[in-house]
Amino acid sequence: MPQDILVRCLRGVPQVRNEDLIVAGETYDDAGVYRVHEGLALVQTVDVFTPVVDDPRAFGAIVAANALSDVYAMGGVPLTVLNIMGFPGQLDPGVMTEILTGAAEVVREAGAVAAGGHTLIDAELKFGLAVTGLVDPDRVIRNSTARPGDRLVLTKPIGSGLVTTGLKRDLVKDEALAREVIRQMTLLNRDAAEAMKEVGVSAATDITGYGLLGHALEMAEGSGVTLRFRWERIPRLPPDVEKLAETCVSGGTSSNRRHALDRVAFDPAVTGAQRLTLFDAQTSGGLLIAVPAERLDALLAALERRGVETRAVVGEVLPAGEKPLAVVP
Repeated sequence: MPQDILVRCLRGVPQVRNEDLIVAGETYDDAGVYRVHEGLALVQTVDVFTPVVDDPRAFGAIVAANALSDVYAMGGVPLTVLNIMGFPGQLDPGVMTEILTGAAEVVREAGAVAAGGHTLIDAELKFGLAVTGLVDPDRVIRNSTARPGDRLVLTKPIGSGLVTTGLKRDLVKDEALAREVIRQMTLLNRDAAEAMKEVGVSAATDITGYGLLGHALEMAEGSGVTLRFRWERIPRLPPDVEKLAETCVSGGTSSNRRHALDRVAFDPAVTGAQRLTLFDAQTSGGLLIAVPAERLDALLAALERRGVETRAVVGEVLPAGEKPLAVVP
């Protein structure tokens, strides 16, 4: 759902107060957190979406990695999942088997287990997971606790939405690029999350449907700061992915731009195509981590030890300025 519509809808929903509900929807965090008892809390999240690639097994794997990422972003460990599927009656049942198999492989890699699910007949294919994880309530990582002086680290390249839209429209024909984008989308954020917990970070969020700047906006406004990004430091796949911005923009990316554009201070040297790429709706993107400057080297080293391929220092956190986001060349 477009971010602006979601915000308006949630404002009209009565808020239930419970002292054990540590994280709810106030700052649009990645998952809810409920304290069971001292030292133990549940992390809960759900994601459902339509296919982003044609291969049903790859689609299932991407969906699973995307849903599990919300738990990792909160500093949690996934425990169980429930599959949710809307399946058109005219489709070959083998498609369902392939989707569930792809998801099961990623869930198993994460060390979680599938506890069941729910399927309904739908006009359009949809698939998702509800994930429950565990976290120490005193070590929950929020998206709303970034502090001035923090450095910003991104753990996957952006651009997957532009590439997958290009593939759907038959405008991207590079098979090696397609395989690499799918590989990136099925990579778990588990190792990056473990590095965060080892070092101790200020805040984190995962980059998914609202794009890098959409999720960064939630972090900035929730924390009462300004996040400044440096375009040249932001990893892209491919490196010149902004060239696709004229022809491969999805509806979600356009919605992201409308929602956040007036809250971003762009340097004039940042081109229109580059700006649009920063709003690109991602699927199963990386973690955006705010880490104290004195712990930056330790975080980068921890990420490297765990084999996290992308460890890009993409910006910094500033005291609140005229706008919550800024982008410079």
